[in-house]
Amino acid sequence: MVKEKKTKEAKKDVKNVKVKKVKTNKKEEKVKKEGYFKSIKKELKLVKWPEGKEIVKYTIATVVFCIIFVAFFELLNLIMAFVKGL
Repeated sequence: MVKEKKTKEAKKDVKNVKVKKVKTNKKEEKVKKEGYFKSIKKELKLVKWPEGKEIVKYTIATVVFCIIFVAFFELLNLIMAFVKGL
């Protein structure tokens, strides 16, 4: 009896819920896309892009950093191989 009341109430609740249907046409979507790309272009103009000297400096720093890590892990690998060989 209790279950029947609950299911009837649940069915009424489901019927009372209204689903909003959003109507969009192709024009509105096109305007949204154009606005999106315009805003991206505007933001990219605000970015401070690095100069040539900065690019070279950051590239050298990155390469040196990678070489140091490679050397560290290679040394670690050699030590582990030596320990395993004992």
